[in-house]
Amino acid sequence: MLQLYIPKLEDYWYEQKIQSDKDTMSYNAGYDVSYLGYHYDTGCIDFPKEKWLEIYNKRINENRFFAYLKDTNTNEFVGYVNYQYNKDDNRYECGIVIEANKRGKGYAKEGLKLLCEYAKKNGIKSLYDNFEKDRPGIEIFEQLGFKIYEETTWNKFGNIVNGIVVKKDL
Repeated sequence: MLQLYIPKLEDYWYEQKIQSDKDTMSYNAGYDVSYLGYHYDTGCIDFPKEKWLEIYNKRINENRFFAYLKDTNTNEFVGYVNYQYNKDDNRYECGIVIEANKRGKGYAKEGLKLLCEYAKKNGIKSLYDNFEKDRPGIEIFEQLGFKIYEETTWNKFGNIVNGIVVKKDL
């Protein structure tokens, strides 16, 4: 069973661990993005300890929801979920990351369900996410009621890949 765990500043070691793991972050590799510390070849994102307080405060000040997923049976973190308002697209976008070595155990579905319930309780009317059409895990979003909102393309490792934006009304 999973629970949402809102991390304290001293818990950010776990986010640092996930974002530096090549196997976990491989889905994120090859995109033409410009975030500081992004590694094009691996998808990893630098998250040094001196940045923790800045990110912690930004999440609070900008009302960005971020929580670890904690397995209550093992008392271990297994991934994280988040949502934040995208003012350019006028929508709340969500995300979920499960550690590579913990995938395939049902955590993503349970974590995404918890995220949707939390967002609904906080007055969010709908959530969006985007990913490649052929990425594993799309069926989890579909099982939880997400529908394709639009099709899109991205540049990944210099090639055009087909993607989708999914939406769930809460």
